[in-house]
Amino acid sequence: MNEQGKGCVYLVGAGCGARDLITLRGLDLLRKCDAVVYDALIDPALVDEAGAAERYPVGKRCGRHSVPQGDTNRLLVELAQGGKRVVRLKGGDPFVFGRGGEEILALQAAGIPYEEVPGISSAIAIPAAAGIPVTHREVSRSFHVITGHTNALGDVLPESMETLAALEGTLIFLMGLTGLEKIARRLMEAGKRPDTPAAVVSGGNSPHKAAVRGTLADIAQKTRQAGVQAPAVIVVGAVAGLDMGPTMVHPLDGACIGLVGTPVFTEKLERGFQDLGARTFRVAAARVERLPLDFPAEELCADRDKWVVLTSANGVRCFFQWLEESGVDLRRLGRCKFAVIGKATGGALRKHGIRADLCPELATGAALAEELCRTVAPGEEVLLFRSASSNDLMARTLAAGEIPVRDFDLYDAVFTQAEAPEPLDYLIFASAGGVKSYFKDHAALPEGVTAVCIGPVSAEELARQTGAPFLTAPEISAGGILQCVQEDWSRRSGRETEGEA
Repeated sequence: MNEQGKGCVYLVGAGCGARDLITLRGLDLLRKCDAVVYDALIDPALVDEAGAAERYPVGKRCGRHSVPQGDTNRLLVELAQGGKRVVRLKGGDPFVFGRGGEEILALQAAGIPYEEVPGISSAIAIPAAAGIPVTHREVSRSFHVITGHTNALGDVLPESMETLAALEGTLIFLMGLTGLEKIARRLMEAGKRPDTPAAVVSGGNSPHKAAVRGTLADIAQKTRQAGVQAPAVIVVGAVAGLDMGPTMVHPLDGACIGLVGTPVFTEKLERGFQDLGARTFRVAAARVERLPLDFPAEELCADRDKWVVLTSANGVRCFFQWLEESGVDLRRLGRCKFAVIGKATGGALRKHGIRADLCPELATGAALAEELCRTVAPGEEVLLFRSASSNDLMARTLAAGEIPVRDFDLYDAVFTQAEAPEPLDYLIFASAGGVKSYFKDHAALPEGVTAVCIGPVSAEELARQTGAPFLTAPEISAGGILQCVQEDWSRRSGRETEGEA
């Protein structure tokens, strides 16, 4: 909500492709909004930055217009009139054939406060990804962006082709793939040389990445043979003959990886995989919801020694949120000892000024339970604060060891499924709960996909769900998963590690 107590709308350009191509201003607004209204092909990981905000997909794809523009305009007005701070998240730039102007006119008519936040247009970003600069000294001193689809024209070709053909700069056609053959022919009829370099590029979050180069005379045929699908950008001019694509080589170049897990962990994996050259997609994103506890927080401050067990970084965050809301001063937890599973959980605990008293080398619930059985002194009890989807192995092990134990469901992970825009090579499971959630909606793993589990518990669950072979990380951590995938991709790609024959 804005300063006047009324709702407002921010039209934010998301750029093209990875989520980190959005501006810092756009990302900040997205993280603070009450509702996000977003286009198709927006990186799902970017939409997840909106956190608990209401989500409204309104994207349009060729032949599959899910929401008419008028309905989108009305939705923005209604949300803002309801007092919400709305981000209208648009691919590329809102004012470059993004119909941002139409949405602003609707907001103006309704008296809704608004602001436009620019993004990187596909007219620039998509050719650049294929190594094509839209301008280059002594090659092209200007570029012209043209819609390849005009509703007012029956043949969907832009007007004044003769004028366009006479231009010396780069011609960039958006939304013109279906009319490519006519565009090329009409430009040649209007005076463009048949041997003028031309390229067709699909990229960003397009389901089918491709870059086809040729000339005006043959670009339509080459594009058809390559099976390029919309959305795509058409480039005509001398720059289409240049190749300034990246030359850096990364260990996971070409790999496409799907992620199943909570935002904190998947973000860590995304950064790691992308640094190694892989493309990542969140195919099942989990939202962590803290659950009400039938346990008075004041009891933690009682004059009795006890062990507090936290099994994940999400658990640590939820535990301390609960303490704060309960008004518990951390200085009163002096009779509490803390036990955790894994170094990451221990690191999350240290951020609150507390070092774990117990963190077994093997980051599993079974290992921690066994260690507690050897460590807990007479008169002490164990309090387990865990995910609702956790199994009861720890509680059973402690009870069998005659250790007083109480087990609490601290939080739950609610998964939202999404389809990856292109075929996957790997599917990463960061928890057994993620495995269960995925197979609720999928009968089997996609063909050609190798599943990777973070540890033995998720591996056990995956073995119950599928008979397909899978990999288990050598270490229960993001680093272990990265190592596992990198080694397998190296074998798969035929690149032997140094020192091997």
